[in-house]
Amino acid sequence: MVSNLAGGRPPRQATEAGAQLGALEAYAAQAHGFLSAGGEQLTQLAGLLRPLVLESWLRSVRGGIDPTDMVDGRGLRGADLVRYRDAHPIAALMPLIDKLLVQDAARAGLIVTVADQFGRVLCVHGHPDQVAAAAEIGLREGDDLSERRIGTNAVGLVVRTGRATWIHGPEHFLHRMHQITGAAAPVHEPDGRLVGVLMIAGGMRVAKPEILALVKAAATAAEMDLVLRAMRAGRGETTSVRGSDPAAEAEPARLALDVLGLGQPHLSVAGERVPLSQRHAEILLLLTEHPEGLGSDHLALLLDDTDLDNGTIRAAMSRLRAVVGATVVASRPYRLQVHVATDVEALRAALDSGDIESALRLYAGPVLPRSSAPGICDLRDELRVRLRTAVLASADPAVLRRWTACQEGRDDAAAWAAYRATVDRDSPLYAQIEAKIRVLDRRLGADATQMQRFGS
Repeated sequence: MVSNLAGGRPPRQATEAGAQLGALEAYAAQAHGFLSAGGEQLTQLAGLLRPLVLESWLRSVRGGIDPTDMVDGRGLRGADLVRYRDAHPIAALMPLIDKLLVQDAARAGLIVTVADQFGRVLCVHGHPDQVAAAAEIGLREGDDLSERRIGTNAVGLVVRTGRATWIHGPEHFLHRMHQITGAAAPVHEPDGRLVGVLMIAGGMRVAKPEILALVKAAATAAEMDLVLRAMRAGRGETTSVRGSDPAAEAEPARLALDVLGLGQPHLSVAGERVPLSQRHAEILLLLTEHPEGLGSDHLALLLDDTDLDNGTIRAAMSRLRAVVGATVVASRPYRLQVHVATDVEALRAALDSGDIESALRLYAGPVLPRSSAPGICDLRDELRVRLRTAVLASADPAVLRRWTACQEGRDDAAAWAAYRATVDRDSPLYAQIEAKIRVLDRRLGADATQMQRFGS
């Protein structure tokens, strides 16, 4: 399986580039040893990994990803994948991608992966043996290759940074991906938004500069094709995109959803803020969290784990379309057909990059705090725990001061203790923090006493 995926043996003679790759592999392998040791050993990673890879590894560690994670059954499969892939804008580019990339890569024993703007694999092309070998390590159609899901990899980094990159062997965060090298490049829509990712994967030959240049050239050609299609659509000309009406392909207004904090949720449409009902905000947010789409039953469970029938869901979707536009949400499954930016997405990006100060500024409060929908409650808890963990780990007095001043951190005894540890014992601020901690201790003690009495 390894030889099939690698696309042949390495060259007999160790060239300068080969020697550099060998050193890179050795350093990355050593870094994995430090990673396994954990704790303070993580500081040793800085001298072993490329800066781009190091930053991604640290985000992967903070995200709780296990480097020994095995391939699982999660992902978009079957008819759901086919519908999602066929409806995706990059589907119209596949003939061009096949001509520029797939045919030559397949002849060279490499595979080509096409992913969407979120890192979801839409298709994997190559010799059947290589495609099967890739599937064994988790490079399958329908799989999520985002950094948040599987840690450091070429597709995930392109999704995160919007720039072409390559990841070689042990630089991958997951052990199961150490046998491959991936070179990936972004495909952007005319307005600059990411629409997809192209990647060539295989053995060490993929680490050559000319392979990355090939992927970038194909991505650039795809972007130019999108520009030409947009120009034709603007002139009202017919296009070859599945015979659809150009008017139906017109660029929708930019949408942005605000759901953090106690205020009423809002949807910004072309800069104009439109108030949303609680239910509409819940549905839109859940759809942004599930770009692959949600069936009626799944959406019903995420909104109400007791009893919400399909008729109620259909009625709610009908009312939502009246607010956001008829073309924004597709059916069967329900899915967004345009990108909806959210403050949750921005908060996650700040946390992923380690910018805790920006994350705190973005965190106006819990996600839809009045919502009792199970899917929203899970998201609310996830973000709060991630933010609090990052705050406590920062040991930054400014960050801890801001957290303890906000509603969620006001009575956080652990945060106050961490804040106290950053302050000079002789300063007046230390005495104030100490007094606050004593108040919290007395309150917690009183609560514990009441609980004991109630229990008795």
